[in-house]
Amino acid sequence: MKKFVPFEKLSKKKQKELNKSKRNAWEINPVTRREKNPKAYDRNKLRSEKFETEFIFFA
Repeated sequence: MKKFVPFEKLSKKKQKELNKSKRNAWEINPVTRREKNPKAYDRNKLRSEKFETEFIFFA
C-alpha cells in the first residue's frame, strides 16, 4: 500500500505528472475563449475581405 503524500509535499516533477494525468480527462480545451471585439482593428479581417472580393471579380 502506498503512503499518502500531500500534493504540496510532492516534488515538482511528480506534481507535473499528476496534473498532466488529470488534464487528460478534460472534455474541453481549457484555453480561454472569448469573442473578438467588433470595434477593434483586425488586419487579418481586412485581408480576407479583400481576397474574397478579388476572387469573385476574376471568377
